[in-house]
Amino acid sequence: MTVFEEMAENGVIWQNGEFIDWADATTHVLTHGLHYGTGIFEGVRAYDTERGTAIFRWEEHLDRFYQSAKPYDMEIGHSREELTEATLGTLRRNDLESAYIRPIAYYGYHSLGVSPGDCPTDVVVAAWPWGAYLGEEALENGIKVKVSSWRKHASSQVPTNAKTTGLYVNSLLAGEEARRNGFAEAIVLNKEGNVAEGPGENVFLVRDGEIFTPGLSESILDGITRNTVIALAEERGYEVHDDVSISRGELNTADELFFSGSAAEVTPIRQVDNVTIGNGSRGPVTEELQGAFFDLVERRTDEHDDWFTYV
Repeated sequence: MTVFEEMAENGVIWQNGEFIDWADATTHVLTHGLHYGTGIFEGVRAYDTERGTAIFRWEEHLDRFYQSAKPYDMEIGHSREELTEATLGTLRRNDLESAYIRPIAYYGYHSLGVSPGDCPTDVVVAAWPWGAYLGEEALENGIKVKVSSWRKHASSQVPTNAKTTGLYVNSLLAGEEARRNGFAEAIVLNKEGNVAEGPGENVFLVRDGEIFTPGLSESILDGITRNTVIALAEERGYEVHDDVSISRGELNTADELFFSGSAAEVTPIRQVDNVTIGNGSRGPVTEELQGAFFDLVERRTDEHDDWFTYV
C-alpha cells in the first residue's frame, strides 16, 4: 500500500478553511490551474526531533508562498496565522511526527479563458510521511546525475523566483530524461549554458576548500535549504561564493558536488554524466555540512532554534 493509499483511509487535508477527509479533497476538471499551471506552492519538512515534531523554517516558506502569489495577482485570502494553524492542525489530526508539508494555492473553477478573471483562489495544506527524496543510500553514497538537454527558463520569460506549479514541467522533463538514461537526477543549465539547478534542488560545488553556488541571476530558485547550507558553512569557517556563474565544465573538475533542497535535504553527487566527481564518494566538506544540517533539523544542537515551529 502506498503512502497516499494509507492516508486516504483516515487522513485529512485542510482545504479553503476547513478540514476534510483526504478522499474528499477534490477539484473540478475545468479548474483554471489544471489547464494553465496557475498555481503556487511550497515544500516544507517537519522533523521528529528530540524536542518533539518541529517544522523547519516555516516562516521563511510562508514568506515565499505569499511572494510567489504576487506576479500572478493571486490573493491567498488567508492570513499567515490561519495557514500556520491549518498546518499545525493537519500534522496533529494526521498524527504525523515527521512529514512533508505541501501548501498550494491555485486559480480554481469558474471560467477557462487564459485570464483567470473571476476564478477563485483555492488554498490547500496537505502533509504525509516522506523519507529521503533520493533514497537513504544516496545521502551516504551520493548519486549519479545527468546534465539535461532541456534548459532552464530565464527570469526574463517567467518569474523564476516564484515557486509556480506550471514551471515544474521543465523539472519533470529534465528529471525523467535523466532517469531514462540510468541517472538518479538531472542538472539543468540556463539559457547561457551555465549551471542553474536541479529539477527540485540547488547545486553546490566545492573546490580547494571553498564553496560555490550559482547566484540568483542564474535563473535559480532562492532555496531555503540553500540559504541554510550557506549559513552553516559560513559558521564553520568556509568561504562561500553564492553569487557566481558555474560553467558546465567546472562540474567535471569539482572536488565535490552536492544538492540541497527541502525534499533532497543535502545529497552528495558522485558522478556527472560519465565523469566521476572527486574520489566517487561523499566528500569531506559535503559530509561535514550534511552532518551539521541533520544535527540542526533533528535538534541535536541549540543552534537556530528560531528556525523551528514546534507542533
